[in-house]
Amino acid sequence: MDRLTIEPDDPTPPYEQIRRGVLDRIARGALLPGDRLPAIRALANDLGLAAGTAARAYRELEEAGVITTRRGAGTRIAEGLDPSALPTLDGTDPAVTRWAGEAVAEARARGLPLDQLAAAVRTAAAEAGADA
Repeated sequence: MDRLTIEPDDPTPPYEQIRRGVLDRIARGALLPGDRLPAIRALANDLGLAAGTAARAYRELEEAGVITTRRGAGTRIAEGLDPSALPTLDGTDPAVTRWAGEAVAEARARGLPLDQLAAAVRTAAAEAGADA
């Protein structure tokens, strides 16, 4: 696994930074189902955090079905997990990202201006009562 880091200036709690970091690495394909994660104490030590902080992140990932922990086998990315269904580090739903990519590709293929596509999406979202 590429090294997780904690940003001390980030208002996001450290356990959440760990959780999001693991999810992001899975979504990007840097971690695959079956890959082993560092032990809680090793991760906490590496990040300069209390073991309870790392344990909370792992507990939340386990409750979500993202990781599994078995005595003697360690903590691993859950088998059968669909990485494309996980949110990225910024919290964006992968389905939204895929749709946006398809919309941009379609607009380009039709020769439509992308700035107008973005404006049209914001307008449609506002009209639907969603956060734009």
